[in-house]
Amino acid sequence: MLEQILAASIVLTTPILLAAMGGLVNRQSGIVNIGLEAKILAGALVAVIVSSATGSWLLASLAALAVGAVIGWLFALTITRGNANMIVAGLGLNVLVAGAIGFILSWQYGTSGTLRLPDVALLPHVLPAAVAEIPVLGRMLAALDPLTVLAWASVAALPFVLADTRFGLRLRATGNAPQVARALGLDARRIQEATTAIAGGFSGLAGAHLALTSIGLFNEGLSGGRGFIALAAFYFGRDRPWPTAMVCLMFGFLDATQIRLQTAGLPPKLIGMIPYAMVLAALILASVRNKKRKAA
Repeated sequence: MLEQILAASIVLTTPILLAAMGGLVNRQSGIVNIGLEAKILAGALVAVIVSSATGSWLLASLAALAVGAVIGWLFALTITRGNANMIVAGLGLNVLVAGAIGFILSWQYGTSGTLRLPDVALLPHVLPAAVAEIPVLGRMLAALDPLTVLAWASVAALPFVLADTRFGLRLRATGNAPQVARALGLDARRIQEATTAIAGGFSGLAGAHLALTSIGLFNEGLSGGRGFIALAAFYFGRDRPWPTAMVCLMFGFLDATQIRLQTAGLPPKLIGMIPYAMVLAALILASVRNKKRKAA
């Protein structure tokens, strides 16, 4: 049972982790991206369509990344050029994209809610099936796919990128000290637009992972609030990649556990509340901790 939960945990963590890493980069530049959910849904839909049309999971993933990045860039323009409130704009984007997807499904495919297409290529496993024989961690290693590897690689690379590269230093200056950034001649708007496109691209990949891991179809409720969970994760992780990743992993583990508990005959709706309740509790603890730190 433990091996099954660990294997499911690593898979369920990936879309949250991808969206959280993109949102974290965006947050470092001063943009709070509430619209991650919209990019996840758009990425999932495009991934299914492209995968069915081409038979390639790679092209489908790249298409999801591109669509997420374009939506992210357009979203950034409303904030940087149109002076829109980022929270209101993000919520509006979620509603707009959800409505647009519903219209596309009805108009183009004659369906409502769920899109099933033939010959959808799923994500492959990166390690041979024989690794599943390794005790405890075998099934988890056997479940690894390219986007999961990419997600954890980004966690490992981001601390260096943010702290030791020119791009990272400019990005952090834009978010933490905008006056200094302007004094240095940095174009804060372009940096914020670039990071919002990055967040959109990562969220698009998160959608591709949701759609192409095992089910190979699109559903309007596929994201399941993971964009907001990712938002909570990098806030609780205080915009640091590894703590944020641990929060994402915690949610993935809880999500896998509640799925396993449902097979034991416990009420599904009650069990399904566990991951979200734990995230809410974590955010409350983080808020209390910050207030005590400020008081001290």
